[in-house]
Amino acid sequence: MNIIVPIDFSKDAEKALEYAIYLAQKKKATVEMIHIIDLVYDFASQAAIALDSMYSDADKILTGLKEKYASSGVPISFTIKEGSPSINISKYAEETDKNLIVMGTKGAGGAAKIIFGSTTVNLIKESKIPVLVIPKAANLSQIYGLTLALDFSDHEKQFLAWVVEICKSWEFKLSFLHILSNPTFKEELACMGLKSYVGKNFPGEDFNFLTEKAESATDGLNKYLEQHPETILVVCHEHKNFWNQLTKKSQSLELAYACNTPILVLI
Repeated sequence: MNIIVPIDFSKDAEKALEYAIYLAQKKKATVEMIHIIDLVYDFASQAAIALDSMYSDADKILTGLKEKYASSGVPISFTIKEGSPSINISKYAEETDKNLIVMGTKGAGGAAKIIFGSTTVNLIKESKIPVLVIPKAANLSQIYGLTLALDFSDHEKQFLAWVVEICKSWEFKLSFLHILSNPTFKEELACMGLKSYVGKNFPGEDFNFLTEKAESATDGLNKYLEQHPETILVVCHEHKNFWNQLTKKSQSLELAYACNTPILVLI
């Protein structure tokens, strides 16, 4: 596995870097830091001087981070690009065959841009590989499981094998979660059938199968995350649907961030 970590020289970014290194140690993976210089000047001469200085400063800081974590045993490298952060990170990750983006964010807030930060929102929108978002207040030392939240949509099927494999590599326990709100007979049958389907396709694996009854999916997920701070929430999405969720208040992902839960977005 090849992991890429956007670095903006904040403590949030370094926290994400530390966790990426921790995950890389489990899977014998590589970690590459990427810093994007987003600079707009009216005069070319000013832009050239500023870029030279920013490249030099970025190289110095990234070299320091590489040396700081060299003792981890994980191969660590870095690159510096200029332009739009979300577009360039997504493009570079695809061009260099990265398997996972790990990035930090400030965490809880009231609206999507406050919760995720505009760069994170746009990166999730642009990315073609999974993105693991680490809230500022997440207690990463206590995490030992992944919870895959399912709503039984067709697009979720393609991610199951990836999640099972990553759990084995990271030595995490995998739980399947579905929120029951005003359950229909069809939905109850789907919950019962999930265990059979997973057992048939992944024989010999030990998983948890959970349902949470609540008045709404939002309430149920919020309750679950409050009771299970040791988990990373995993969500599957189609870009259009996920973007709609990000721009609406009172959605499950907003509540997940209020709980300071890391979220792994499968794309």
